[in-house]
Parts: sequence; C-alpha cells; structure tokens
Amino acid sequence: MAATISWSDFEKVDMRVGVVTDAQPFPEARRPALKLTIDFGPELGTKRSSAQITAHYRAAELIGRRVIAVVNFPPKQIGPFVSEVLVMGAYDARGDVVLLNVDHAVAPGSKIG
Repeated sequence: MAATISWSDFEKVDMRVGVVTDAQPFPEARRPALKLTIDFGPELGTKRSSAQITAHYRAAELIGRRVIAVVNFPPKQIGPFVSEVLVMGAYDARGDVVLLNVDHAVAPGSKIG
C-alpha cells in the first residue's frame, strides 16, 4: 500500500470524465499504445493521451466511450506525441490495463470526487 495522504493532497488531483472522440494506433511508442483524443467539455476542451491499452481494446471500439483521466499533470513527450492527460485504469492479472468506466452517462468534464 502507498503512503497515507491528506485530504488536501487528494484534492490536488483533478480527475474528470471525458469522451473518446478519436483513437489511432501509436506505432512509434516503445510499448504497444493508442493515441486518444478525449473531449472534456467546454471548460477543458479536447486533450490527447497515449494509453497502453492495446491488450483489451481496439481503436475503433473506443470512440464514444467515457473514460476517467487525471487532467492536471504536466504534458509528457512520448516520442513524437505529447500526452496531455493520464487515462485511468486497473491492472489485470497479466499486468494489462483495464480502463475505469462510468456506470451512468455524465457530462464530459464532470469531476471525480
């Protein structure tokens, strides 16, 4: 288990619901990944993310899917691509990422709390 954090530490992490509007293969990545474009609504707009989720997901099936992402990390250069948000997932028994999801439709940009 990780170190205990305070409530104020948790409040610094800005997690939002977004809707995947585009997903493309990312052959330049060192590990298999997809390049995602995600709509976070009018406040945050559209952001991009590199996600190592190819074991369970194909690009076309992600369009329209709601995902949860941390939106306040600094951008990260991954080869020729800049990843602006971190899409959240859990590791399965093989160490592959399974995306977190939202049970009911909420607006893009909705905060996770």
